[in-house]
Amino acid sequence: MLKTILSISGKPGLFKLISQGKNMLIVEALATKKRQPAYARDKIVSLGDIAMYTDSEEVPLGQVFKNVYDKEEGKAIDASLYKTEAQLREFFSQVLPNYDEDRVYATDIKRVISWYNILVGAGITEFVAPEKTEEEPEKTEE
Repeated sequence: MLKTILSISGKPGLFKLISQGKNMLIVEALATKKRQPAYARDKIVSLGDIAMYTDSEEVPLGQVFKNVYDKEEGKAIDASLYKTEAQLREFFSQVLPNYDEDRVYATDIKRVISWYNILVGAGITEFVAPEKTEEEPEKTEE
C-alpha cells in the first residue's frame, strides 16, 4: 500500500500516485485531495522504499507505522507531547526498541510522526502488505 504514497522534496505533506505522464507524475495531496503534477526534477520517494536503521537490520517504514498504529490503538499521535529530543527518542524506543540511535535522528522521528498522522487522517491504516497464508499448490500434468 505504501508504494503509491509519495514524499516530494519541497512540497509539504504526502501524495498518492494517481497516474504517470511522459515526464511527470500526477499526484493527489492526501490532506487536501488536490491533484498536481510532480516532475522528474523533483526528488520523489515512495514510502514503501524507506527503511529505518536498527542494530541488526533495516526495518521497512511500513512495519514502523504498523508498530505505531498498534501502540496508539489506531489514533493519531499528539505531536505536542514530544517536544524534546529525549521525549522523541523515548517514544521511538517504544515503537522500535532496537533502532540505531546514531543513525536515526530526531528529525527522522518527527517525520515518522508527521507522516503517520497524515496517513491515519487520510484513512490509510494498512501499512504492511498482508502475508499470503497458504499458497495454492502448483498443478502438475500427469
